[in-house]
Amino acid sequence: MKITVVGGGNIGTQFMVHSAVKGHDVIAYTSKPEVFGRHLQIVDENDVVTLEGDISFATADPARAFPEADLIMVTLPSMMMKGIADLIYEYARPDALIGVVPGNGGSECAFGKCIERGNVFFAIERVPAIARLVKKGQIVRSMGYRGELHVASLPSSRVNECCDLIGSIYDKPCVPIPNYLNLTMTPSNPILHTTRLRSIFKDYREGVVYDSLPLFYEQWDDDSSELLIKCDEEVQEICRALPKFHMEFTKSLRVHYESPTVEAMTAKISSINAFKGLTTPSVQTGSGLIPDLHSRYFTADFSYGLAIIKQIGVFAGVDTPEIDRTLSWYEDIRVEEGDFSYSDYGIITREDFDRFYLR
Repeated sequence: MKITVVGGGNIGTQFMVHSAVKGHDVIAYTSKPEVFGRHLQIVDENDVVTLEGDISFATADPARAFPEADLIMVTLPSMMMKGIADLIYEYARPDALIGVVPGNGGSECAFGKCIERGNVFFAIERVPAIARLVKKGQIVRSMGYRGELHVASLPSSRVNECCDLIGSIYDKPCVPIPNYLNLTMTPSNPILHTTRLRSIFKDYREGVVYDSLPLFYEQWDDDSSELLIKCDEEVQEICRALPKFHMEFTKSLRVHYESPTVEAMTAKISSINAFKGLTTPSVQTGSGLIPDLHSRYFTADFSYGLAIIKQIGVFAGVDTPEIDRTLSWYEDIRVEEGDFSYSDYGIITREDFDRFYLR
């Protein structure tokens, strides 16, 4: 296949290598094509090369990147999806497959025009592995590959072919999910990051500084776990209120992490090897540390993560008091505006919502 990967970051570079290894013709669509070589590598935690392959070229020109692509895989942050979706609509074929990773963040709405004209849109539920660039355009470190991947599509009737494709690229079993809403509701970063940030910075206001901050995962604590579990249960309440969407595939984080209690959750998250050493997003000032409110942990996971779950709760008629408190806490400290809103895409009533996701 001719595959164009949008985004030259962690996950994009990882996907390029896996696709190239499988013999696909890969193009990198990136804002910095000049830093890309043809030969890309994946290394493990010990810097041992585990996979390597050659892409055809890198470009910032959509007229070179999209018109011939059989598959366009988008790996950009949620807040950039609307812009790239409009560009892909202009340049891509109406029969091209369009995928994103991960599947939450409202990207399915951004690509609504593409779906309406006939493009099959799909997503991988979570990132296939933790990825960190070692050298942009050349080397990415990948750890903690998932044992199986989950894929959903719009329309849902095309999910098996999308699942087979992604499974073949990653050499992993791939489970087809019958309704895309499961991916939108996946309680991954929108719950994990937001509750941890609220727990760490619960007393923050302008003028407050910190001498030091805990590692984000490795020093996870019971307060963070308690808040996480409360928000996770509200997600499950929303899922139970939407039975016709087959929401049983939106797994509770207590199931995902095999941690039914606060103490077990703390022990589990703090011990995940792929998360070790990751710091809390912060900025050093002259007098100490403050939260980095421009980090995607804030700008994406609240505005394009938790805010979406809240809106789905409203459509489902479910109260979400702990999610509401978490969003309210963020409102008091945020510095960037611009939340995802279903109404921007013409999804205003429950009927609109059902029509979009039950196609």
